Amino acid sequence: MGKRQALPAFLFLLVLTLALVAYMPGLNGGFLFDDFGNLPALGAGGPVDHWPTFWRYITSGTADPIGRPLTLLSFLLDARDWPAAPYPFIRTNLILHLFNSVLLAWLLRRLGRVSFFEVDQHRIDMAAVLGAGFWLLHPLFVSTTLYIVQREAMLPATFTLLGLLSWLRGRSALQCERNFSGLLWIVLGLGGCTVMGILSKANGILLPALALVIEYTLLRTNPVGRSGFGNQRLIYRNTMALLAWLPTTVLASYLLEQGWLGLTRGISALRPWTMGQRLLTEPRVLMDYLALLWLPRPFTPGLFNDHIQPSISLWSPGTTMPSLVALAGLIVGACMLRRRWPAVALATLFYFVGMSLESSTVALELFFEHRNYLPAMLMFWPLALWLCGVPVSTHSPVITPRRAGSVHGGLEVEASPKTTDRHRFAAQMKQLNIWSIAKPAIAVFLVLGLGLITRARTELWGSTHEQTLLWAMLNPDSPRALANAAITEMETGAPANAVALLKPALAKSPEQVQLALNLFSAQCQLGSVDLITLTAVHTALRTTRDPGSLLVNWFGQATSQAEHPPCQQMTYDTLAWLLNAIHDNPFLMAVPGRQQDMYYLQGQLALHQGHADLALIDFNRALDVEANESIALEQAALLGSMGSPRLGLAHLDHYEMVRKLTPTPELGMPRIHAWVLQREQYWPKEMAHLRAVLNEDANRQITGKP
Repeated sequence: MGKRQALPAFLFLLVLTLALVAYMPGLNGGFLFDDFGNLPALGAGGPVDHWPTFWRYITSGTADPIGRPLTLLSFLLDARDWPAAPYPFIRTNLILHLFNSVLLAWLLRRLGRVSFFEVDQHRIDMAAVLGAGFWLLHPLFVSTTLYIVQREAMLPATFTLLGLLSWLRGRSALQCERNFSGLLWIVLGLGGCTVMGILSKANGILLPALALVIEYTLLRTNPVGRSGFGNQRLIYRNTMALLAWLPTTVLASYLLEQGWLGLTRGISALRPWTMGQRLLTEPRVLMDYLALLWLPRPFTPGLFNDHIQPSISLWSPGTTMPSLVALAGLIVGACMLRRRWPAVALATLFYFVGMSLESSTVALELFFEHRNYLPAMLMFWPLALWLCGVPVSTHSPVITPRRAGSVHGGLEVEASPKTTDRHRFAAQMKQLNIWSIAKPAIAVFLVLGLGLITRARTELWGSTHEQTLLWAMLNPDSPRALANAAITEMETGAPANAVALLKPALAKSPEQVQLALNLFSAQCQLGSVDLITLTAVHTALRTTRDPGSLLVNWFGQATSQAEHPPCQQMTYDTLAWLLNAIHDNPFLMAVPGRQQDMYYLQGQLALHQGHADLALIDFNRALDVEANESIALEQAALLGSMGSPRLGLAHLDHYEMVRKLTPTPELGMPRIHAWVLQREQYWPKEMAHLRAVLNEDANRQITGKP
């Protein structure tokens, strides 16, 4: 390999090194938010060190119907029990991000070589390195790479890249009349890698649609079987119909169905917006994403998205209609100009198709930065092509290796027969000579600039305390960001700062229970909770929509503290009064899981007050809402640990009475998980063990033995 051919590989190695240096401070980060909701599964059934616990763990995912088992499997590379250290998880995420950039550079190189026939391949290789480097070093993806749980967004991107590379290899093999190997590579790419992507996260199903985008934008001038020999065209057409068009049609039908059901039947009461409002809001969100991609900045809203106000009409807020028009213009323009600007059209359509699942009719949260990780992979390739002298437009002068024409400034340009004016031709050559110096300088500036911005952002991610406070400053309208900062202030012994953050925010958003409960905690830490705050907490509990696990966590901790209260307002009576407010909340009472939480908390409170009989009634009500083995075991064990083993046995008897009413697990991973547990006789063994312990404790109470 000559020096010229080795230059792209050497430069890409430098880019990888720069990325490693830029991300190094982020390796000191910790667990955040959804990490605590997903990673504890590593130790939920004991250490994952033998096959029964492995199968229970790998089928325990509930994030979507498939359960994301490959993502769960990847976490076993970093830990097999919980709690665990965050460093191995973050390190693996960074390695995966670097590996994805290698695959991306390979994909861009292959796309360039099969699309730009008359261009020096060295320039195409340099553009691939530069396009992948822009993506790798972009600061927006720090919140994906260093947020451990978002490995579930990174792995589908890995399999999508592998699938596209395999598909392109099979496509090229068919063009060379290697029918069997070509078909095999396409099946592995569009079939196997799609399955692997879906097992990582549901948006892995976008791979076939993304392949079609590439086919009908960039590769339309290089069809399979254009030479007319053999039956490659028929083989390819049928294979693409089965492996690309069919899953794409199924996905499109699913999205249309979700939109129709959302518009006609409504969505979960926990969402503060309707399906119509979501569809009006997402164009604004997508335009915000594009602004973050093309105007990179070191500090962004990060993991907080609750500041996004839904659009209630085309005119409210005022950016709704302009965003919708701009979005439609980008998509329609890309379709219309795909012949003249194929690389630009590809980058645009690839992005919007990549966003189609998470930013359309599925009732997910409105905004998350990590959703850009896969869709934006080709975003900067047209810029890289231009910087490397590859004609992005089909009407641009063609830069060729050693063809007839004039050589100026290291660039060779075919002399057009229409260019007869010497002065005009000389002016063009002068311009090219200037750009031959300016473009490399721009490329270096952009790469180094992105690296520096990313470094600044990873330094913040490596310091959890500073990160939390800055997020609150950048997101003054985000209750989550402010509550998170308040918790940090309380943990570091500054509850007065927490109160200063939360009071004005709660006045603006009185339904935000996370603000109210944390304000109660902060004032209690200072010694006294005022009547205004108590009333605000009661109001928030009556009007909040989706507190998630907050109620169970906060009330559980508060109930334990009430025995030796840090302030005079932290009493059992106060907590009971606050819990009663939940009964008046129509949003929470419409959700079975939240009803179950309420009865569990009431029973826990009654148990701490010494009313075990009342606790049993509430615990039984929790099972009446939804008979659940783990809840029954937890509540029975709690009764036993608080000195009422006979009532714990009675609670297990009540579970046996209502267990027949337990709904069948949903199709997908929940049903597989239930089958695994049934095959292992997991719940019967756990029930028998707990009964034995409770019986032993009950007998000790009767005999008076210790």
